[in-house]
Amino acid sequence: MNTQAPTAEHPKPTPEPPGTKAPTSSTEQAEAIKEQPVTNPQQPAPSNQPPATSRYAEVARVLIRVLTLNLAVALAKIAFGYSSGTISILSDGFHSLTDSASNVVGLVGVYAAGQPPDADHPYGHRKYETVAASIVTVFLLLVVVEVLRNALDHLTTRTSAHEITFASFAVMLVTVAINLFVVMYESREANRLGSEVLLADATQTRGDVWSSLTVIGALIGARAGLPVLDPLAALVVAAFIAFSGYKVAQTTTRILSDRIAMAEADVMEVVMSVPGVLGCHQIRTRGSSDHVFLDLHVWLPPAMPLTDAHALSHVVKDRLMARYPQIADAIIHIEPPPNIS
Repeated sequence: MNTQAPTAEHPKPTPEPPGTKAPTSSTEQAEAIKEQPVTNPQQPAPSNQPPATSRYAEVARVLIRVLTLNLAVALAKIAFGYSSGTISILSDGFHSLTDSASNVVGLVGVYAAGQPPDADHPYGHRKYETVAASIVTVFLLLVVVEVLRNALDHLTTRTSAHEITFASFAVMLVTVAINLFVVMYESREANRLGSEVLLADATQTRGDVWSSLTVIGALIGARAGLPVLDPLAALVVAAFIAFSGYKVAQTTTRILSDRIAMAEADVMEVVMSVPGVLGCHQIRTRGSSDHVFLDLHVWLPPAMPLTDAHALSHVVKDRLMARYPQIADAIIHIEPPPNIS
């Protein structure tokens, strides 16, 4: 008899507190295991997070507030850039619109996440968020073309030079301050709500801060008598926008191509923590970082009755989904271990 793995006929006894009845079958063992708390000192379960419905509503409220601020920043830059003829500020204003586009993508994603699966979409509607993010890359490409065209016009002296005033610095400093507030606020809410969308959007806005600081440096150079720095700074801003588009395209491509979404070792650690499981293999994950589909094969004792094996597979599934709330669904195939004599 294998003493390391309990079988259905001779389950390994588990010490019980005085006065507690020990499980008498594999099914009762599975129920007892299921009620054991999931503990991991390195990655505790987010028990203090709000329910899914209220969480989506809170994330949407944060995105709407940030969208309002980003639109105000972008319109201020674009209006001042056109009125003063400062190409670097105008280019940075178009860059700020990419932050607003990111907010819209986030709102679409939150709305899609709240839609239940239906007959036509048994896996849900989450990939509509990815499609919306792909549209943003096209928008970013058009913005890059417009910024480069304006910068080249100024470099080839086809447009007259414009005076750089203190108002230019004031506009940029105020917008940088607003963006810094957005980054801190959105990052804090992302950690509180466990939202990948908010965290990614905060990273996008942080890039806007760096490009704005580049523009301020160009304005200082232009004020010092080096106006060529203005269109050169616009080229740097175009590079920031192009890089943002590349990151968005990279993320959407990974999701649409079903790239691995979780480390195999993390899944195996949870599965092997369930008593009675002999091993696992063929672990596959796909989806976005906050909406993962998982399937795997679990090895169980060959003499275990089917009903008991089925009950134990549900224990494995519940453990996985409790440890990693981003798992939307897990499909577990039960089988005997290989090379059983």
